[in-house]
Amino acid sequence: MNTKFAASVLSALLYAQGLLGFAGLATVLLRDRAHASELVTASEMPSGPSLLVVR
Repeated sequence: MNTKFAASVLSALLYAQGLLGFAGLATVLLRDRAHASELVTASEMPSGPSLLVVR
């Protein structure tokens, strides 16, 4: 009985570690993607006065 309990606890801990690792990887990838889109947006914005014409 003790061996089965220890095996199930170890299995649950390994599963939780896998989920945390996946969440960490997803966080890093999404953060890099957000920074890349910010840089693209910032480079597309004009740095001088606006060229909009109001009629």
